[in-house]
Amino acid sequence: MSTQAQANPVDVKDYARRKIRPEEVEKYLVNGRDFIDPALIERQLADAANPDPGRIRDILAKALEINSLAPPEAAALLNVNDPKALDEMRDVAGRIKRKVYDNRIVTFAPLYVSNLCVNKCVYCGFRADNPAINRRRLEQPEIKAETEVLAGRIGHKRLIAVFGEHPSTDTDYIAETLRTIYAVSVPVRKARGQIRRVNVNAAPLSIADLKTLHEVGIGTFQVFQETYHPETYRRLHPAGTLKADFRWRLYCMHRSMEAGVDDVGIGALFGLYDWRFEVMGLLAHARDLERQFGIGPHTVSFPRIEPAANTPFVDRPRHKVSDADFEKLLLVIRIAIPYTGMILTARENAETRTRLIPHGVTQIDASSRIGIGAYSDRATEQKEKRQQFILGDTRTLDEVIRGLARSGLITSFCTAGYRCGRTGKCIMDLLRSGQEGKFCKLNAILTFREWLDDFASEETRQAGEAVIASEIEEVRRQMPKVFEQFIAGYEKVKNGTRDLYF
Repeated sequence: MSTQAQANPVDVKDYARRKIRPEEVEKYLVNGRDFIDPALIERQLADAANPDPGRIRDILAKALEINSLAPPEAAALLNVNDPKALDEMRDVAGRIKRKVYDNRIVTFAPLYVSNLCVNKCVYCGFRADNPAINRRRLEQPEIKAETEVLAGRIGHKRLIAVFGEHPSTDTDYIAETLRTIYAVSVPVRKARGQIRRVNVNAAPLSIADLKTLHEVGIGTFQVFQETYHPETYRRLHPAGTLKADFRWRLYCMHRSMEAGVDDVGIGALFGLYDWRFEVMGLLAHARDLERQFGIGPHTVSFPRIEPAANTPFVDRPRHKVSDADFEKLLLVIRIAIPYTGMILTARENAETRTRLIPHGVTQIDASSRIGIGAYSDRATEQKEKRQQFILGDTRTLDEVIRGLARSGLITSFCTAGYRCGRTGKCIMDLLRSGQEGKFCKLNAILTFREWLDDFASEETRQAGEAVIASEIEEVRRQMPKVFEQFIAGYEKVKNGTRDLYF
């Protein structure tokens, strides 16, 4: 489906009436109010100016016990400027990450399925009134072709499928897309390449629609609020569009939990408003999910705004986030929500990602192409007219994994937890206790062995072998009761068995 679908007029007001269900917002409000209180957030940030060093140490000690921070505590960390205290925050963030997630990094690829959209977000290249973008929606044979490249040539096991908000990419289309991706199986060196987990980044959905995706086997459902500042949100999302409804978007993750999709991903687009306010908004979001469902977000994303075709807003953003502030916001998120996964995207360049990964990052994308149909298109250049923004890190998955291995990090392709029921509250309890990292260490080794044998270049394989040897020795020392069973499984994987997990 090409430009014709976008050219056919959509009655956006009627579409919004059919999509937005006020009763699925109001049920989560407290006395008619949502959990974002701008005046309170601004006051908490102001009250925390010039924090006492002793208090900062107490806050960091609390976080090391894998306890979520209260908003005033996060506000104090956001106001830290002392170099020594920042060094302490870096140390604690890294320790939290290793305690909860060990030394593994999960990789994935974004699969942009459609850039058709009815919204007019002023910062987005895909906005409906931007004539500079070539519009299309992938049909299922095209999605199959894209997936064959990702699973067969590159070696990914996880994808996040990205959809615009448009009648042609409704819930039935998303469900069909998931089925298509999961059905792909292509020959690789020693076995077959398959995608084992498909996460989704899409528009806010109703509880009924989310139940449909849950039945198909959706992984994490990801919806970014973009900005938690209501007035900025109103200004950047024109009235008369679906996205103009702040609360419909704000409570999408609540509806997801109620529908049974209990792995959710939240995020903000940094550069739309004061970065400190956005971090406080993310924390408020996590705390309200915990309060109402006992489960916080599975992941938090924190992308910075990037240039896009024919989008003047992004050329001179009023709230541009410096590299120093970007590092600080990453540290505070890691410390304030210690159990959550953190996604550092390829919007950032390779140098920035390499520098920041040790401070708490758990997931990164690699070999990313964000144009519609860009994986099966052999052209390597980024094409501004078909993608949402310009990427900063265009390294291949092989190159990324080699760099991680040389830093002593193991790349995990494990998806076992989702098939063993370790989702939602179960995985949150395991993460908080540090137990999930033990399961993940075993499965990370097995899946990394798979990937090295099926996809790695010789240079990357050599770097990976050193990491595997170190990890196996840790298992021998730390988990002697399961070591013999683990080694038996590891030998099976070396001999071609696939998708073996603990």
